[in-house]
Amino acid sequence: MKTVPHATSLRRAPVQRRSAERLTRILDACADLLDEVGYDGLSTRAVAQRAGVPIGSVYRFFGNKRAMADALAQRNLERYTERVTRRLAESGGTGWRTAMDAVLDEYLAMKRTAPGFALVDFGNQIPVGGPHTEPNTRVADRLADLVSGHLGRTPDERLRRCFLVAVESADSLVHLAFRVAPEGDEAIIAETRVLLRAYLGRVLD
Repeated sequence: MKTVPHATSLRRAPVQRRSAERLTRILDACADLLDEVGYDGLSTRAVAQRAGVPIGSVYRFFGNKRAMADALAQRNLERYTERVTRRLAESGGTGWRTAMDAVLDEYLAMKRTAPGFALVDFGNQIPVGGPHTEPNTRVADRLADLVSGHLGRTPDERLRRCFLVAVESADSLVHLAFRVAPEGDEAIIAETRVLLRAYLGRVLD
């Protein structure tokens, strides 16, 4: 099922199937163009042309390209959550280290293959959203809920704080790995796993 961006990033949420499909084409075009021309070169008109829709259709959903990037970041987070949820379900009742490997592996896979993700991901590269919805906070809260549910725990304030620190740290290190090598430097990624396991082991062991 196609995920629809959170309503806060849209001027008007799609109601009919055709409208939802048009929104999907617009965000797909936005992602492709981000890879080709970057955020500075992105324009609503270019997105409309690539998506094969009238410019008015873009403005029906978005006031500007920043709102489009925000919607794309939110869609990325939803798709990432779906991938991690599926991996956790497939892994059964394994421990938290296997769960954290799935979390990192799915992020790396999207970093390498998802259009536009290398630039926007969840909004970290191009800060989007309101002041109380910083991208890494959104990601950390979602992961704390997913992993805690997988482990049969209830995430408390300390655990959520630890997940935020872990996500911030991993985010910086993964970006470093992709600056060093186009597909992500494996040695830096391996060190990232070591760091995450050592840090999270304090609260998850």
